[in-house]
Amino acid sequence: MALLSSGRPVLRVLRRRQPSQHVAPLIAVLLAGLSLPHAASASGVLPKGGHYVAGTGTIASQCDALTVTQPGSTRGVIDWTSFSIGRGNTVTFNNGSGATLNRVTASGPSALLGSLNATGSVYLINPQGIVVGRSGVISTGGRFVASTLDLPDTAFMNGGTLTLSGTSNGKVVNLGKISSSGGDVFLIARDVVLNDGVVSAPNGTAEYVVGKEVLLSDSPSARQLFVQTGNTGTVIDRGTTLAAQLNLEAADGNIYALAGGGSRIRATGTATRYGHIWLVADKGHVTQQGTVAATNVDGSGGTVDTLAAALTFGHDAAVQAGLWNVSTPGFIVDRTTARAFMRSLNNGTSVYASATGTDGASGDMSVLSNLDWNGSASLSLVAFRHVAIGPQTTIRNTGSGNLSLRADASGIDNQGSVANEGVIDWSGSKGLVSTYFDMNGGNRPGVVMTNPDWVASAFGGPVSQYTPYKLANSLADLDNINLDLSGNYALGKDLNAAPPAGTFNAPIGGVSSNALTYSYFNGQFDGLGHTISNLSFNAAFSDFAPPGGLFSVIGTTGIVRDLNVQGTITGPATLGAFGILAGSNLGIVASVHSSGVIDLPLAGISVHAGGLIGDSRGLTYRSSSSTDISTLSAYTGGLIGADTGNIRQSFATGNVAANGGTAGGLVGQADGLVSQSYATGSVTAQQGPVGALVGENLGYIEQSFATGHLHAPDSGGGIAAVNTDFNFVASDVFWDTQTTGTTIPVVSVVNNGTVGHARGLTTAQMAMPSSFAGYDFGPNGVWVMPAGATHPLLRWQLGP
Repeated sequence: MALLSSGRPVLRVLRRRQPSQHVAPLIAVLLAGLSLPHAASASGVLPKGGHYVAGTGTIASQCDALTVTQPGSTRGVIDWTSFSIGRGNTVTFNNGSGATLNRVTASGPSALLGSLNATGSVYLINPQGIVVGRSGVISTGGRFVASTLDLPDTAFMNGGTLTLSGTSNGKVVNLGKISSSGGDVFLIARDVVLNDGVVSAPNGTAEYVVGKEVLLSDSPSARQLFVQTGNTGTVIDRGTTLAAQLNLEAADGNIYALAGGGSRIRATGTATRYGHIWLVADKGHVTQQGTVAATNVDGSGGTVDTLAAALTFGHDAAVQAGLWNVSTPGFIVDRTTARAFMRSLNNGTSVYASATGTDGASGDMSVLSNLDWNGSASLSLVAFRHVAIGPQTTIRNTGSGNLSLRADASGIDNQGSVANEGVIDWSGSKGLVSTYFDMNGGNRPGVVMTNPDWVASAFGGPVSQYTPYKLANSLADLDNINLDLSGNYALGKDLNAAPPAGTFNAPIGGVSSNALTYSYFNGQFDGLGHTISNLSFNAAFSDFAPPGGLFSVIGTTGIVRDLNVQGTITGPATLGAFGILAGSNLGIVASVHSSGVIDLPLAGISVHAGGLIGDSRGLTYRSSSSTDISTLSAYTGGLIGADTGNIRQSFATGNVAANGGTAGGLVGQADGLVSQSYATGSVTAQQGPVGALVGENLGYIEQSFATGHLHAPDSGGGIAAVNTDFNFVASDVFWDTQTTGTTIPVVSVVNNGTVGHARGLTTAQMAMPSSFAGYDFGPNGVWVMPAGATHPLLRWQLGP
């Protein structure tokens, strides 16, 4: 068989015999067809007939070496009649940090058996095929690209996104060593890409891709090759691949990720690239065996994405990373798949398995084999339609791992249901079990064994170890929450409340039929990180107006968590409490963030308005608001209007304008605890004093600060306008004397109040951790001071 020519017999065998036990013989067949030509192995063989067709440079050869010199760090294109390197011979590109495209125009494949070195990037295009032999060594300072697909000279010279295309049957094979110290390694062909050697790109991406048309997009932090048109080709990696990120893609073909022993397919992230591996054959087949590993630069777990129409796992298949995302159109967790999952989970890798429902598949997730693991890794089983655990099937964790069963993953109200016909055993686990199903679907919990020693979090987590949630996937679903205000709900996707998408009769809850009492939300609402946008609420002129926002009143047992809300509240309110999330909160609000506008120009003196919550007697934890507020109300705050509960690790950045009453950047009136929180928005008053952090303080403030500018005719306090009733302001409370425009911590004290112990800092001092005595900036501390920050941030703001 000719070297790298058509290869059709090999490809037919590869497609016909996909199971993993046949992979080794198939690769042996492929390698047997690679008879390196005598000319390439003989001494003295070097590239021939080279001349620049774009850009400038010189080409010089002497004995067993050839040197290409390209001035500066420019780009250039060279056409060659042949490009092979004999054993012991050397080709050198002195191209600075530039790039040189080498195209073979005559017939004959490229055999690289010697050394190829470059200071910059080297592209080698040969439609007849490219092989790096066992003795071949390639080392570049920039990118190395070996491709049988071509690209236009002009596009290459201009840089940026490139499109490579071609119809050649030539293959790209690496049997030697390819390394790029500062860039990427790309192996691209229409039919076959094989790595059976060593590829190293410690600061870049290693990507092996097959297709008729491939897009190359420059990206400093993600994969860069994307198949635009497939060709049922094959990618095989049975060698060693070490890179910051790795992508194997055969859109409608086959991928063989054959790591073998020692985690030979490994992505180790850098400061600019997370450790990430992609195995993508969304219309083809992925065969995975051995351990595929991905870690970030700090040693934490990276991410592995496996996407295929069909999956085959070897007997030792496993992933060692932080997260393994694996999906097929319809997903059956059989014995082999379960073992791959369990090995990964026991490695500390969380698994997110999804049935996508593409290509006409049902999109169901079926678990037919036991899953049992120890430790903190979590398992998510997600389906386009239904999730089912089969009879005599047990899912068990002993440790602190979570289990999530999610139906209707797209949030389209397709009656997605969860059915457990087996056993979920969390009796020895400290983790959580959650199921998510449509309001018009169902949940059959079956046997769920929980841990009698499990204790709920005090900061807004689930109240039970096992929680079934009804999915709110539409505005109508939000309205239907009013039918059961004690239920458990989760937001299935982002919702837009602006017409003509639909109507939402906000708020959830409200006044009773006699307009004298309120209906409280006493259930759980988990936003799952989603957003409700363009909420619009009218604060009516009425003596019986209910508290207004997405929720009217969150009751004492109510919990709202992990949600973003954006909207507008306007109107001539004379009575009540108003906030984008809730008018009043008696329960727990955790990890909720609001934005938008509150404008109450004719508000009465009994109105409380806050960017997140109007009036709170519960807990507000790790939440924030960027809402801009303008009112005539009694108490106005960037986060909460009036608070008699606890505010912890929360902040406000919106601007507050109080045309009457008392206003603060964070809270209008604080009569509880404010801890580890801050405000940065401006505070304005037409009359009376204002506070950059709180308006009137009747409670306890600790480890908090304010930086927002104050505009007040009667002056403003860097912390508060008024301190009263034996309140306390701790010595670890600070304000920026320059940005607030005041050196006064508190404007006035009444009823045995004091000015407290807050301390003013300059803007420069606010950017120094050493200024904040008692603040924990350690690896697990509450606070961080990122480079370039002008004040501390809460660690949770940077994400998990």
